[in-house]
Amino acid sequence: MARKTLSRDAALMAALGTAAFAVALGMGLLGRASWLEAASFVTGALCVWLTVRENVWNFPIGLVNVTTFCVVFADTRLYADAGLQVVYFVLGVVGWRMWLRGGVRHTALHISRSSRLELLLSIGAAAIGTLVLWRTLRLVGGSESFLDALTTSISLASQWLLNRKRLESWLGWIAADLIYVPLYLSRGLTLTAILYAVFLGMAILGYRRWRAQVTAPVQTDAAPETPLGKVALS
Repeated sequence: MARKTLSRDAALMAALGTAAFAVALGMGLLGRASWLEAASFVTGALCVWLTVRENVWNFPIGLVNVTTFCVVFADTRLYADAGLQVVYFVLGVVGWRMWLRGGVRHTALHISRSSRLELLLSIGAAAIGTLVLWRTLRLVGGSESFLDALTTSISLASQWLLNRKRLESWLGWIAADLIYVPLYLSRGLTLTAILYAVFLGMAILGYRRWRAQVTAPVQTDAAPETPLGKVALS
Protein backbone atom coordinates (compact mmCIF):
# COMPACT_ATOMS: atom_id res chain seq x y z
CA MET A 1 0.00 0.00 0.00
CA ALA A 2 2.82 2.41 0.89
CA ARG A 3 4.57 1.66 -2.40
CA LYS A 4 1.38 2.38 -4.34
CA THR A 5 0.96 5.67 -2.48
CA LEU A 6 4.53 6.73 -3.28
CA SER A 7 4.03 5.79 -6.94
CA ARG A 8 0.82 7.81 -7.11
CA ASP A 9 2.49 10.78 -5.45
CA ALA A 10 5.40 10.55 -7.91
CA ALA A 11 2.94 10.66 -10.81
CA LEU A 12 1.20 13.69 -9.30
CA MET A 13 4.57 15.38 -8.81
CA ALA A 14 5.49 14.80 -12.44
CA ALA A 15 2.11 16.17 -13.54
CA LEU A 16 2.56 19.30 -11.44
CA GLY A 17 6.05 19.85 -12.85
CA THR A 18 4.83 19.45 -16.43
CA ALA A 19 1.93 21.82 -15.81
CA ALA A 20 4.34 24.38 -14.29
CA PHE A 21 6.56 24.32 -17.37
CA ALA A 22 3.57 24.56 -19.76
CA VAL A 23 2.05 27.51 -17.89
CA ALA A 24 5.38 29.36 -17.72
CA LEU A 25 6.01 28.88 -21.44
CA GLY A 26 2.47 29.87 -22.39
CA MET A 27 2.36 33.03 -20.29
CA GLY A 28 5.81 34.02 -21.50
CA LEU A 29 4.78 33.63 -25.14
CA LEU A 30 1.53 35.53 -24.55
CA GLY A 31 3.35 38.37 -22.81
CA ARG A 32 1.42 37.83 -19.57
CA ALA A 33 4.67 37.45 -17.65
CA SER A 34 8.28 38.46 -18.18
CA TRP A 35 10.71 35.80 -19.29
CA LEU A 36 12.63 36.38 -16.07
CA GLU A 37 9.51 35.52 -14.06
CA ALA A 38 8.96 32.51 -16.33
CA ALA A 39 12.53 31.35 -15.68
CA SER A 40 11.94 31.76 -11.94
CA PHE A 41 8.80 29.66 -12.31
CA VAL A 42 10.53 26.74 -14.08
CA THR A 43 13.67 26.66 -11.91
CA GLY A 44 11.56 26.95 -8.75
CA ALA A 45 9.34 24.01 -9.69
CA LEU A 46 12.38 21.94 -10.67
CA CYS A 47 14.11 22.78 -7.38
CA VAL A 48 11.14 21.65 -5.27
CA TRP A 49 10.75 18.46 -7.33
CA LEU A 50 14.41 17.59 -6.76
CA THR A 51 14.08 18.38 -3.04
CA VAL A 52 11.13 16.05 -2.66
CA ARG A 53 13.20 13.31 -4.27
CA GLU A 54 16.15 14.07 -1.94
CA ASN A 55 18.32 14.95 -4.90
CA VAL A 56 21.19 17.22 -3.84
CA TRP A 57 21.09 18.96 -7.23
CA ASN A 58 18.14 20.96 -5.89
CA PHE A 59 20.72 23.30 -4.37
CA PRO A 60 22.51 24.54 -7.53
CA ILE A 61 19.15 24.84 -9.30
CA GLY A 62 17.86 26.70 -6.26
CA LEU A 63 20.75 29.19 -6.40
CA VAL A 64 19.73 30.11 -9.94
CA ASN A 65 16.10 30.35 -8.87
CA VAL A 66 16.66 32.71 -5.94
CA THR A 67 18.82 34.99 -8.10
CA THR A 68 16.05 35.47 -10.67
CA PHE A 69 13.35 35.85 -8.00
CA CYS A 70 15.40 38.52 -6.21
CA VAL A 71 15.09 40.77 -9.27
CA VAL A 72 11.37 39.99 -9.76
CA PHE A 73 10.46 40.81 -6.15
CA ALA A 74 12.57 43.97 -5.98
CA ASP A 75 10.73 45.32 -9.03
CA THR A 76 7.38 44.93 -7.23
CA ARG A 77 8.57 46.42 -3.91
CA LEU A 78 8.31 43.14 -2.00
CA TYR A 79 11.56 44.05 -0.31
CA ALA A 80 11.51 41.34 2.35
CA ASP A 81 11.03 38.67 -0.29
CA ALA A 82 13.81 40.19 -2.38
CA GLY A 83 16.14 40.25 0.61
CA LEU A 84 15.03 36.74 1.49
CA GLN A 85 16.44 35.49 -1.80
CA VAL A 86 19.90 36.76 -0.80
CA VAL A 87 19.64 34.88 2.50
CA TYR A 88 18.37 31.83 0.60
CA PHE A 89 21.47 31.97 -1.57
CA VAL A 90 23.70 31.78 1.50
CA LEU A 91 21.55 29.08 3.12
CA GLY A 92 21.53 27.17 -0.16
CA VAL A 93 25.32 26.98 -0.18
CA VAL A 94 25.30 25.88 3.48
CA GLY A 95 22.53 23.34 2.86
CA TRP A 96 24.35 21.89 -0.13
CA ARG A 97 27.31 21.05 2.07
CA MET A 98 25.13 19.80 4.94
CA TRP A 99 23.26 17.34 2.72
CA LEU A 100 26.56 15.94 1.48
CA ARG A 101 28.61 16.02 4.70
CA GLY A 102 26.21 16.74 7.59
CA GLY A 103 25.57 13.16 8.66
CA VAL A 104 27.38 10.88 11.05
CA ARG A 105 31.17 10.98 10.47
CA HIS A 106 30.70 13.57 7.69
CA THR A 107 28.56 11.26 5.58
CA ALA A 108 25.44 12.25 3.62
CA LEU A 109 22.56 13.62 5.71
CA HIS A 110 19.35 11.58 5.99
CA ILE A 111 15.72 12.46 6.67
CA SER A 112 14.78 12.73 10.36
CA ARG A 113 12.22 14.35 12.61
CA SER A 114 12.94 17.56 14.52
CA SER A 115 13.32 17.42 18.29
CA ARG A 116 10.72 19.32 20.33
CA LEU A 117 13.35 21.89 21.31
CA GLU A 118 14.34 22.46 17.70
CA LEU A 119 10.71 23.02 16.70
CA LEU A 120 10.12 25.47 19.57
CA LEU A 121 13.27 27.40 18.68
CA SER A 122 12.25 27.54 15.02
CA ILE A 123 8.74 28.79 15.83
CA GLY A 124 10.12 31.34 18.28
CA ALA A 125 12.67 32.61 15.75
CA ALA A 126 9.93 32.94 13.11
CA ALA A 127 7.71 34.92 15.53
CA ILE A 128 10.50 37.30 16.55
CA GLY A 129 11.61 37.67 12.94
CA THR A 130 8.07 38.58 11.89
CA LEU A 131 7.81 41.39 14.46
CA VAL A 132 11.23 42.83 13.62
CA LEU A 133 10.72 42.65 9.85
CA TRP A 134 7.20 44.06 10.06
CA ARG A 135 8.41 47.22 11.79
CA THR A 136 11.35 47.53 9.40
CA LEU A 137 9.23 47.12 6.27
CA ARG A 138 6.72 49.71 7.46
CA LEU A 139 9.57 52.21 7.75
CA VAL A 140 10.89 51.58 4.23
CA GLY A 141 7.45 51.59 2.60
CA GLY A 142 7.18 47.93 1.65
CA SER A 143 3.82 46.64 0.44
CA GLU A 144 1.80 44.16 2.54
CA SER A 145 4.35 44.59 5.32
CA PHE A 146 2.93 42.11 7.84
CA LEU A 147 2.28 39.26 5.39
CA ASP A 148 5.62 39.88 3.71
CA ALA A 149 7.37 39.71 7.09
CA LEU A 150 5.41 36.63 8.19
CA THR A 151 6.09 34.59 5.06
CA THR A 152 9.73 35.64 5.06
CA SER A 153 10.23 34.48 8.65
CA ILE A 154 8.39 31.19 8.14
CA SER A 155 10.39 30.53 4.98
CA LEU A 156 13.72 31.15 6.68
CA ALA A 157 12.86 28.79 9.53
CA SER A 158 11.67 26.18 7.03
CA GLN A 159 14.82 26.50 4.95
CA TRP A 160 16.99 25.93 8.01
CA LEU A 161 15.03 22.80 8.88
CA LEU A 162 15.28 21.69 5.25
CA ASN A 163 19.06 22.15 5.36
CA ARG A 164 19.02 19.71 8.28
CA LYS A 165 16.70 17.41 6.29
CA ARG A 166 13.95 17.60 8.89
CA LEU A 167 10.53 16.26 7.96
CA GLU A 168 8.78 19.22 9.60
CA SER A 169 10.35 21.66 7.13
CA TRP A 170 7.53 20.75 4.72
CA LEU A 171 4.89 21.88 7.22
CA GLY A 172 6.52 25.31 7.25
CA TRP A 173 6.55 25.48 3.46
CA ILE A 174 2.87 24.50 3.34
CA ALA A 175 1.97 27.29 5.78
CA ALA A 176 4.02 29.86 3.85
CA ASP A 177 2.61 28.83 0.44
CA LEU A 178 -0.97 29.18 1.71
CA ILE A 179 -0.18 32.86 2.37
CA TYR A 180 2.03 33.46 -0.66
CA VAL A 181 -0.62 32.60 -3.26
CA PRO A 182 -3.10 35.41 -2.38
CA LEU A 183 -0.22 37.79 -1.58
CA TYR A 184 1.28 37.50 -5.06
CA LEU A 185 -2.13 37.71 -6.71
CA SER A 186 -2.67 41.04 -4.91
CA ARG A 187 0.62 42.32 -6.38
CA GLY A 188 -0.26 41.32 -9.93
CA LEU A 189 2.28 38.48 -10.04
CA THR A 190 -0.18 36.00 -11.50
CA LEU A 191 2.43 33.57 -12.78
CA THR A 192 4.30 33.59 -9.48
CA ALA A 193 1.01 33.01 -7.62
CA ILE A 194 0.34 29.98 -9.84
CA LEU A 195 3.87 28.78 -9.17
CA TYR A 196 3.34 28.93 -5.43
CA ALA A 197 0.06 27.05 -5.81
CA VAL A 198 2.15 24.36 -7.54
CA PHE A 199 4.68 24.62 -4.70
CA LEU A 200 1.85 24.05 -2.23
CA GLY A 201 0.84 20.83 -3.97
CA MET A 202 4.47 19.71 -4.15
CA ALA A 203 5.04 20.52 -0.47
CA ILE A 204 2.09 18.36 0.54
CA LEU A 205 3.43 15.50 -1.59
CA GLY A 206 6.93 16.12 -0.22
CA TYR A 207 5.70 15.80 3.35
CA ARG A 208 3.92 12.55 2.53
CA ARG A 209 6.97 11.11 0.78
CA TRP A 210 9.46 12.08 3.48
CA ARG A 211 7.16 10.94 6.29
CA ALA A 212 6.96 7.49 4.68
CA GLN A 213 10.77 7.26 4.86
CA VAL A 214 11.24 8.28 8.50
CA THR A 215 11.62 5.21 10.67
CA ALA A 216 12.46 6.79 14.05
CA PRO A 217 12.15 10.30 15.55
CA VAL A 218 15.24 12.27 16.55
CA GLN A 219 15.08 13.02 20.29
CA THR A 220 18.04 15.41 20.46
CA ASP A 221 20.37 17.04 18.01
CA ALA A 222 23.16 14.81 19.31
CA ALA A 223 21.29 11.59 18.54
CA PRO A 224 22.41 9.61 15.49
CA GLU A 225 20.20 9.86 12.45
CA THR A 226 18.57 6.81 10.90
CA PRO A 227 20.19 5.82 7.58
CA LEU A 228 17.69 5.92 4.72
CA GLY A 229 19.89 5.50 1.68
CA LYS A 230 22.42 7.69 -0.09
CA VAL A 231 21.57 11.12 -1.45
CA ALA A 232 21.02 10.95 -5.20
CA LEU A 233 23.54 12.91 -7.24
CA SER A 234 21.74 12.67 -10.54
